[in-house]
Amino acid sequence: MDELRELAVTLAEAASERDFVETAVDGGVDFIDLRFADLPGRWHHVTIPTARFEPEIFDRGVGFDGSSVSGFKSVERGDMVLLPDYRTALVAQYGEHLVATLIASAGEADTKRPFELDPRTIAMTAEEVLKRSGRADESLWSPELEFYLFSAVDYEDAPNGSFYEVASEEAGWSDPDDPELALGFRIDPRGGYQATPPSDRYFELRNEICARMEESGIPVKYHHHENGRPGQQEIEIHAEPLVRSADHLMLGKHIVRNTADEWGVAATFMPKPIPDEAGSGLHLHIRLVKDGQYVLHGDECAGLSREALSFLGGILTHGRALAAITSPSTNSYRRLRPGFEAPATLTFSAGSRRAAIRIPKYATEPHMKSAEYRPSDATANPYLAMAALVAAGLDGMERGIDPQQEGFGPFEGNVDEIARDRKIVPLPATLDEALHELREGGGFLSDSGIFPESFVPVWIDLKVREAETVAGRPHPTEYSLYFDC
Repeated sequence: MDELRELAVTLAEAASERDFVETAVDGGVDFIDLRFADLPGRWHHVTIPTARFEPEIFDRGVGFDGSSVSGFKSVERGDMVLLPDYRTALVAQYGEHLVATLIASAGEADTKRPFELDPRTIAMTAEEVLKRSGRADESLWSPELEFYLFSAVDYEDAPNGSFYEVASEEAGWSDPDDPELALGFRIDPRGGYQATPPSDRYFELRNEICARMEESGIPVKYHHHENGRPGQQEIEIHAEPLVRSADHLMLGKHIVRNTADEWGVAATFMPKPIPDEAGSGLHLHIRLVKDGQYVLHGDECAGLSREALSFLGGILTHGRALAAITSPSTNSYRRLRPGFEAPATLTFSAGSRRAAIRIPKYATEPHMKSAEYRPSDATANPYLAMAALVAAGLDGMERGIDPQQEGFGPFEGNVDEIARDRKIVPLPATLDEALHELREGGGFLSDSGIFPESFVPVWIDLKVREAETVAGRPHPTEYSLYFDC
């Protein structure tokens, strides 16, 4: 594996496109695999034999049908091209073949100009706008990937019936006669946080996932069992610049799913796959750097700087509209409810995991000072979520928004209980509500120069269709509540 990692580094550091191709050929790479994200955040790919991969492809692109990709083009205007970035090279063995994977951006077929709704292009624009603003040279992002592992999954959504069913070794939701499951080591409800083997049955699998992440250039901070009894896991990734962090999130999810599949279990990043158990978030730890100094560290409340407070003020002010991008699924709002560690209100706090933004108390040194944005989950497109947070934060800095004066905190103690007694702005309760907020208050996205004006209407159209699909179907629980009405 060290040889593959070394080859990937050599490819990513190639002096030119021609040097990349020659190195791939000399290194025995059989195929070049191009991957790209659609607007909602799912990966697609197309694969080219290395013998047919010419250096000109980096400028000419590889044609594809944009009308078949969610959020891109109509059938009448579907021709597009993929423009690969060889600096993202990853090399892996698939069966008998060596494959080099490159992450690509989408471009216009005729001009080769970046497609304005390409998520990775929007993320790159966010990095450029942040630097031009003079507020920071770059943003660094450390994500926490939370997910569940199930030993079996089945579901159906048909006109005459719908159901889901999962099996979990750790919760005992499987055949009790199976000798692998009848050993008595089960995890109590909401009792899985940092559980140890043999109750933690997926320690070795997480090791394998993280080893593959490291081989792929993803810097893993740590991994552990999360709070959810039926197989909830967490992997935290070290801080990286915005686009690279989003690239690695996409790749990390891919590695989790495929490694789990090889081990005979199913991985899901759904925010709330199991009722009454902990939901899975995508917590984003944000740092800003300017002239080598860490912008968030200061002597204001919670050890923050004045600039940091304004950055957080922008995120919280736009928090209800942001939710439509950072928590963009109907399932997201089954997680964002009081009673769990997920936030339900737009608040910030030093240490509270029920706040929308947590300032970790253990981060006392300037280079460690970060703001943890907690409403987001892995149904979000990471390129768009991070870019939107930058747009909101920059607006707060430009306007000098003080989150303390606006009533966003800081709050200590149980934020859910405080919210019952005080008027605190809540997060949206449904995807419909979040989309309404984005429709009414999403202008800051295009005003920032990061998002094109076409983004909000296209995004709302996509997500309204999802919400209407769910709203138009009876829920199984409704049968138990109302069948005998």
